[in-house]
Amino acid sequence: MKIKYSKEADVLIIQLRNGKLADSVDLKEGVILHLDNEGLPLELEILDAAKLSMLNEITLTASMWMEKV
Repeated sequence: MKIKYSKEADVLIIQLRNGKLADSVDLKEGVILHLDNEGLPLELEILDAAKLSMLNEITLTASMWMEKV
């Protein structure tokens, strides 16, 4: 699992596993689930992520996995 945050785009991506993106499902406004061709989840994308109060906690607790997009 990898967690990526782009400050410029304000997008948080939680990559669950590697694979080729085939489809996307809007779970809620600003929350997108990306699926492979078998319908299995690959990553979760959160738009306007800075609005989440938990963003600082994710940065601190998962800092060894953080990558810049």
